[in-house]
Amino acid sequence: MEFERLKRELVYKGAIIDMYKDYVRTPSGHVAEWDFIGHKGAAAVVPVTEDGKLLMVRQYRNAIDRYTIEIPAGGRDSLEEETLACASRELEEETGFRSDNLELLIQLKTAVAYCNEFIDVYVARDLIPSRQHLDEDEFINVQAYSLEELCGKIYAGEIQDAKTVAAVMAYYGKYGK
Repeated sequence: MEFERLKRELVYKGAIIDMYKDYVRTPSGHVAEWDFIGHKGAAAVVPVTEDGKLLMVRQYRNAIDRYTIEIPAGGRDSLEEETLACASRELEEETGFRSDNLELLIQLKTAVAYCNEFIDVYVARDLIPSRQHLDEDEFINVQAYSLEELCGKIYAGEIQDAKTVAAVMAYYGKYGK
């Protein structure tokens, strides 16, 4: 016998996530209640400057009540939006640069125990100056770091955002040697 979802009940519909209560029959026949968070998916980007530095965004994150250093990222506008388009939009909105040279780096599942969110991470090269298009509640500072500086910040615990850690390490593995 396999796992079988018997029912999914919407508990909360939000702007970014929807929360559900799932009822699942386990292989032993027990019916378990599991929380599930539905998400439209997201895209992120590792912007690389001409001199090889990576652009990061510093912003306040309410969930952890502190500022973070992250790669630019954002949710898809709809389930139909391609992640490449989302990554391109977020690059320009958050950093003030755009690029016609984006390449898929890594695909992530952020919290497989309770959420279906995925993030496709791209590398952006040949950056073209544009301008930031921040939302009313976004306050973002853009800073350039060497790959070595970012790895040091990860190992020191200064960067803990999972998508950023995964993206920087994937970039290091592919291009940093």
